[in-house]
Amino acid sequence: MQQLQTLKNDLTQSRIVLEQLGEDIQDGEVLLQIEKFSFTANNVTYGVAGDTIGYWQFFPAIDNSENSWGCIPVWGFAEVVTSNNKAIEQGERVFGYFPPADYLIVKPIKVSSQSFSDGKEHRQELPPVYNNYVRLNSEENYDASMDNIRALLFPLHITAFCLCDALAVQSYDGASQIIIVSASSKTAIGLAQGLAETDDSPKIIGLTSKNNVEFVENLGCYDQVISYDDLGSLSNDSSVMVDMSGNQAVLSSVQSSLGDNMLKCITVGMTHWDKGGSVDEALAQAELQERTEFFFAPAHIQKRVGDWGHDGYAERTNTFMAARAQQSRDWMKVKKISGLENFTDTYQEVVAGNINPNEGIIVDLRND
Repeated sequence: MQQLQTLKNDLTQSRIVLEQLGEDIQDGEVLLQIEKFSFTANNVTYGVAGDTIGYWQFFPAIDNSENSWGCIPVWGFAEVVTSNNKAIEQGERVFGYFPPADYLIVKPIKVSSQSFSDGKEHRQELPPVYNNYVRLNSEENYDASMDNIRALLFPLHITAFCLCDALAVQSYDGASQIIIVSASSKTAIGLAQGLAETDDSPKIIGLTSKNNVEFVENLGCYDQVISYDDLGSLSNDSSVMVDMSGNQAVLSSVQSSLGDNMLKCITVGMTHWDKGGSVDEALAQAELQERTEFFFAPAHIQKRVGDWGHDGYAERTNTFMAARAQQSRDWMKVKKISGLENFTDTYQEVVAGNINPNEGIIVDLRND
């Protein structure tokens, strides 16, 4: 078995560990062979928040006696190659949460024709949304040609959907404008597109690097795009800021400029994690701490499933996701990488924030 591991206290450091796949598949368990997975700035956030939120706990790193290495979770597809569970068939495929590795053993519980959860003991206290695996053989209208888009955008645009919903429920806190920091990130794009199709949403302002201004403007979902070098042109209107970056210099500049007109700052991602620090540090450094909060999408998902039921939640999110997937055809190019060994250089580029915003990285682990 191959497993890509990250040094927990320095995300720029990674290694590939090899281990003989000798563990017996216990009664009730299945062995999944991971086919492919996506890797985006969202995965970098998993690493930054690994200790704070528990992302390191999902997939324990092998050959890791000092517990200094971890596996950053990824979203992707796998095939059941061995099944000791009567409810799961060998050969069926699933979509869900995986380590960056070629195999994973899970213990399916809460099995239905559509999905199952991993009941491994170390995952039982973790957010349920991350433990769920979709059984593709039973999925209505499943389209394999959309696999890459699904792996890339599903986890990001579910967060975007939750943000749109949470902001609308609060009537945008009465803000005249929504400021989205790191506007070129895929989650930010989904949020801006969702807000743009909502009739009563405030003005949508995107902040991004100078090099990405043209790309963000061409998306057509932001009312105004401002580079980090031109923050002085930002209108001093009542604002809610949604931060995907964790760049404390930018946040401090905007918060100082807006003062009391900064109604709320919602921290979501850490695309500029190297300019901020951990999630806890980012929140502690915020100038307006009483108006700053961390948004955790799984908690919002659980609330809405309770409010709407599974079917109602699925209906709303599927509509949102279908629209975002269709729009992505206009701006996103999928970049395919074969094998973990060939991915390590690209991993470094993603962690460093050097990937073009219109690229989506897919790592294919199949030999064919």
